[in-house]
Amino acid sequence: MNNKHIYSLLPLLLIALLLIVSGCSKTGTNTPATDSASNTKDTESSATETSVDSKDKLSIMLDWYPNAVHSFIYVAQEKGYFADQGLDVDVQMPADTNDSLKLVAAGKIDLALSYQPQILLARGENIPVRSIAAVVRHPLVHLLTEADGKVKSPKDLEGLTVGYSSIPLYEAMVRTMISQDGGNPDKMNLVDVGFDLIPSLASGQADAIIGGFINHEQLILEKESHAVKSINPVDYGVPDYYELVLTASDAGIEAKKEQLTRFIKAMQEGQKYVTEHPEDALNILLAHENETSPLDPEIETKSLNILLPLMNEKAGRTPLLGKTYVHGWFKVN
Repeated sequence: MNNKHIYSLLPLLLIALLLIVSGCSKTGTNTPATDSASNTKDTESSATETSVDSKDKLSIMLDWYPNAVHSFIYVAQEKGYFADQGLDVDVQMPADTNDSLKLVAAGKIDLALSYQPQILLARGENIPVRSIAAVVRHPLVHLLTEADGKVKSPKDLEGLTVGYSSIPLYEAMVRTMISQDGGNPDKMNLVDVGFDLIPSLASGQADAIIGGFINHEQLILEKESHAVKSINPVDYGVPDYYELVLTASDAGIEAKKEQLTRFIKAMQEGQKYVTEHPEDALNILLAHENETSPLDPEIETKSLNILLPLMNEKAGRTPLLGKTYVHGWFKVN
């Protein structure tokens, strides 16, 4: 079968993979502050330690350094929602973005935030991980191009250069978009730019990029005075999918189903607070920024404004997966 036939079948293959994964899916703490004027007795201290020790311990690894999409986790920790559910949660950052799924599968951590396409690939390689909750329910990766450039729709990429971030799925996505728009993907010049998505577009080395997030790369480009147009892949033949999901291992789900259910309830409370108090939630997030990856408050504020509608969809059925979700989070059949 030639490449042209393969890419013409991509939408159906992606749908099939999504359905396979949906069929596989099942369903630090913040201790209360004490009054500094009160006399703390040894017995009270001992009782507090016993209370903390009695909580169920869970660990979660982020997909990246702390940023706006993680606000609900830090809020749940800061406001005591995890503690209210009897949980002692350890939030960790990955040394490498590929670490989290491997560590979940190996039982080294209980939970990880990851991306649905990575879950698809992991399941295809018989790695025993699955998603248990949708966090961001639509793609954040869009085709990005200069707002006043040559590209009005994907077919205009014929004869132009597209930079992508090393992930084969993004190559497949842009080829599908061009084909669905009536163009010939074989006529574009596709270049793997790795992590240099922003400079490749800003410098003009690429006419468009795929792999950049509308709540990160696009915002940075715009702040650097590069007006950007984003083209949603869902509008051009790529099946809708959950960008960010909460994952656990098959064994972990069976062993800690009840604890994971309580974790998700605390997450829901955290997200509710973020929605109702976004400014305070971002302040909590900024207090947990990683020193190696400092956050820009302006960027994170805009990012959260983009994220909230994609995270807060009410219960309903998605076109592809046919599953019902509670407040956009907990999966039930």
